[in-house]
Amino acid sequence: MNCKTKSAGTSSGAKVKLNPELIAWADIIFVMEEKHKQYLEQKLSVESNNCRIEVLGIPDNYTFMQPKLIELLKSKVEVYLK
Repeated sequence: MNCKTKSAGTSSGAKVKLNPELIAWADIIFVMEEKHKQYLEQKLSVESNNCRIEVLGIPDNYTFMQPKLIELLKSKVEVYLK
């Protein structure tokens, strides 16, 4: 399967902040926690863009590119890529 990915955050300190253009680009958005999904639905109206949001159930307490986080992300996202 060929797919393209981009990374963005919702916090004010995010290096790349999620914005309407990124949402319009995406077919699916993966978030770590339910609170992230709620933020997207309330603040950015993601559901109106026909973009699916999947909650991965990963606590948002890892640092950027932490090996354990990468391992968790790969294992949780894999099911969606088959």
